Amino acid sequence: MIKKSVSLTAEGKKKLEKELDELIKGRPAITERIATARAFGDLSENEEYSSARNEQKVAESRILEIQEILKNAKIIRGGKKDKINLGATVALDMSGRKVEYTLVGPTEANPLEGKISNESPIGKAMMGLKAGESFEFNGKKVKIVEIK
Repeated sequence: MIKKSVSLTAEGKKKLEKELDELIKGRPAITERIATARAFGDLSENEEYSSARNEQKVAESRILEIQEILKNAKIIRGGKKDKINLGATVALDMSGRKVEYTLVGPTEANPLEGKISNESPIGKAMMGLKAGESFEFNGKKVKIVEIK
């Protein structure tokens, strides 16, 4: 099976490594909760046991997911600032409203933090454009003010 590479910024990689470390360090506490809950007998009606097992399942699943992402990670750097590419921070004028986005891979996209995916509709629309150029998005004119 061919694994798809995952584009991450150096900051995104560090965040994932920190999350992985915290999840791994949390394993003993979950195991202890399961052992304690087992001591109370009948597991079929033991809510604490079910809750701890579910927490363990979620944590182990996330550990595997992060390990797979990190194994296939390709670190992106801002590169040249003459045109928009992965890692670039872009100042836009969207019909008079000023916004700023950093273009990242889909794994670390978070619009609330100003990080948009290069695979999102607006990310695709601006890839490769230069400062001063404009494009249409959702029926509105968007001008690229600056590439940082």
